[in-house]
This record gives sequence, C-alpha cells and structure tokens, in this order.
Amino acid sequence: ADEKGQWCGKQMADMGADVIKIEPLGGEAARSVGPFYQDIPNKERSLYFWHYNTSKRGITLGLETEDGHRLFRKMAEKADVILETFSPGYMASLGLGYEELKKNNPGLIMCSLTPFGQTGPWKDYQTSDLLHLAAGGQMARCGYDYEVVPDAPPIAPGGGQAWHMGSHYAYIAITAALVNRSVTGRGQYIDAAVHDACALTTEGHVNQYIYTGNVVPRRTGGGNSATGPNAQVLCKDGKYVNVGQITLERVLMLAAWMDEHGLASDLLDEKYQDPGVIDENQSHIREIFVNFLASLTRDEAYHGLQKHGSNAGAIRSPDEVMQDPHLEDRAFWTDVEYPELGKTFQHTGSAAIFNGSPWRISRRAPLIGEHNEEVLCGELGLSKAELAVIAERGSV
Repeated sequence: ADEKGQWCGKQMADMGADVIKIEPLGGEAARSVGPFYQDIPNKERSLYFWHYNTSKRGITLGLETEDGHRLFRKMAEKADVILETFSPGYMASLGLGYEELKKNNPGLIMCSLTPFGQTGPWKDYQTSDLLHLAAGGQMARCGYDYEVVPDAPPIAPGGGQAWHMGSHYAYIAITAALVNRSVTGRGQYIDAAVHDACALTTEGHVNQYIYTGNVVPRRTGGGNSATGPNAQVLCKDGKYVNVGQITLERVLMLAAWMDEHGLASDLLDEKYQDPGVIDENQSHIREIFVNFLASLTRDEAYHGLQKHGSNAGAIRSPDEVMQDPHLEDRAFWTDVEYPELGKTFQHTGSAAIFNGSPWRISRRAPLIGEHNEEVLCGELGLSKAELAVIAERGSV
C-alpha cells in the first residue's frame, strides 16, 4: 500500500498484527517525502515514512515479474488480510485479484483502497489528497467568512487528511471483516474509496442540506454553525486560548471569577439571569470576556476557564504538545530504537490505553528490502541461493 493506505497498515501493525509491507525494488515514493533526518534527503531518512510505517516488516517484490508473481501468490495463501492501493483492475490484470487468490485461501480478506473505488464514472480519475478534500466537501467549509472576506478562496486542511480518512475507514472495514470471518469462516473483498470516506466526514453539513435544503456557508472557526460561536483570544503572553459559545450557565459561572479581578463589568446584573438577554447581548458579553482573558496568560486563562466549568482550549505549538504533562502522565510518547543510527527517537503513541491487548510500536519502519531473507527464505521456503538468483533477475 502506498500513501493512501500506509496509515491503515500502521494501525494494524501497532496493534500487534504481523504486517509485511511490499515495496517496489527501489522503495516506494513515500520514502522521498520530507522532512529528512538531519536534513539529508535519503530514502532511509524520511521522517514521514518513519512515522507511517512503524511495526511493519518490509520486503521488495516486482509483482510484474514471473518470480514476483509466484512469490506473492505464495504469501497470499498464508495471509489473513491483503491491503492494496493500486489503480482499479491492476491486481486482477496480473492474475492477483481477489477472485483468483481466494481459490487457495477461502478465508482471505482483501481490501482495495483507491481514490474513487472500483466502480463509478470517476474510478479511473487521477487525484491527490488536495483534490479529495475539494471533491469531498471539506474545502467548501474551510476558510474565512464570506461576509468578512468575500473573495477569499476555500482553504484545504494540511497533513494528508484525505489519506487519513481513507485509511481509517479501510481499517474499520477490515476489522469488521475479520470479526465476520471469526463467526462465518468466510473471507471477503472490500472495495474502499477515499472519496467515500471524505464525503462521510461532512455528515453534519450534508445532513443540514438533506433536512432543511440549506447550504451551510463557509465560516471562520469563530462562527461555525455546527459548534456555535467561539473565539480565539489573544492573551497577555502573546498566546491564544479558544473559548466556546456564551451561554447563561457560563455567564453565571464566570462572572464571579471575573469580578475577583475587577473585570466583570455589568455581568453581575440581574438582567443576565435571562437567557434571552444573553442572546441579545452576545457581542457586548464577548467583548467583556475578551478584555478579561487578555489580562491573563494563556495557561491562566485555559485552566481558569476549565476550573469554572467553561469549555476552553489552549492553542499550542508542536513543541508545547511534546511537553504536555497530561500526555506524559498517560505515557503517550513512545521511544523507538534505530539501531543503524545508534539512536532512540520519540514517536506518537495510541489514542487509547488497552489493559488486555497492549498497543505498542514493536520496531521502527523497515529499511528497503530489510526482511527479504527473513520472509522469503524463512517463511516461504526459498534457499539463500535461490533468493540470490531471483534478486539477480531483478524480481526482489
């Protein structure tokens, strides 16, 4: 699997599955994506590749060669799951499609994760993460208020969001298929599409259109209709805190705290016991809140708001996240050894803590062809001499 499915494979591998990543002979394209360790561009130094391929073993295999074809079929006979991200029909054209492979492995689960799926008028279209966010609806909701910046274009989220969405739903589908097989004994084929996954993540605004016929306009975060008005407030230390919607309960909880600092203004007036008055005076109340929070540091504002029952979040930079005491307390960061470099690096951990089947990163991402001998000789039965001959022929 390439960039579309590498996150799916990582989730399975870090949960304990024996995931064997099959790459073309020179390594896959994701190895050329930076940044690189010590800023030295090299296929073995891509931090991007390191992150998405932990806990996997790695081999190289030329599927279009006779040897590669034969070896892949032997692997498929023993596999529980095959995840592939080639263009629709490519695996079948090599004689490696699901219908062919299941003949020797009826319990096989095969998932094809492609941009638009195996069917439909767009199935052969070329695409990218950016284009999926455009076609899936995400970009139409990201950007600046039309009223504030009428000519501002949509803005795409960063970080390969479309590929993450596709991988998440493929992972869920594979897990469901494994559960089904544990009951029925039967494998199955999964046709997963990144476009479908992206469309699923706009359910809130799509549903508003379905039920009301209204197209939700693009809003800056502060005016998001799905969450209510919120604001990013600049504090006195030059850092920001995000503050949620103003409600009667929050005004009552926060007014006394603000009064301790002499900055409650008129919020203690009895009129603010009426929710209707609060709705009518949102701008005035927000101005008072903003002025109050501007007198505090970001962390004072964040912890104070939380202490007084208001949903708020500190807007943090990546280096601050690395020092987050809450994540540290939950042992979120994971040390991974890189023996060829003689170093250990921290990786992100899991979003959940398991007490019965612990999540862990078992190894760093594989080097190109690192486990060729281990897998092809140790598990498929080739001799070292046979492997050398096959390598000489350009099949591994």
